[in-house]
Amino acid sequence: MAVQTTTAPGRFTFLHVAIALQTLALFFQGVTAGMLLSSSLGAVLHDVGSRVMYGASMVYVLAAILAWRPGGGSPRPILYASGFLVLASVQVVLGIAHIPSLHVPLGILTFGLSVLALGQALSTAPGVTHCDVPRDALPSTEAR
Repeated sequence: MAVQTTTAPGRFTFLHVAIALQTLALFFQGVTAGMLLSSSLGAVLHDVGSRVMYGASMVYVLAAILAWRPGGGSPRPILYASGFLVLASVQVVLGIAHIPSLHVPLGILTFGLSVLALGQALSTAPGVTHCDVPRDALPSTEAR
């Protein structure tokens, strides 16, 4: 029985979805952190969002393992995903301890790194092209 290790062109993998979910959860955390300054609802949303963000980080680790082991992919995403889980854990501890001088900058750093990881994953996705012109329609660069 053959196992398909690549995705069809234009399809996103579980790993892509997991990174996107994590990035979206981190963005939500930034929005609700701003809401903390002006609304009592901000605290509730930030608390709920922290649980979603932590869960999304765990899903990212799972997706990285599943992409590596059965699919024969690179183990590098597991390292990235594990790093995000560590950062998420530190964020939770700093948030519970009410240390905003470290919690806020680490949150910004984590969001930025997640955006970079998402961009890298999408740029290396099978079937993702950077232009609309098919490769065979481009002029040849061989010597004439």
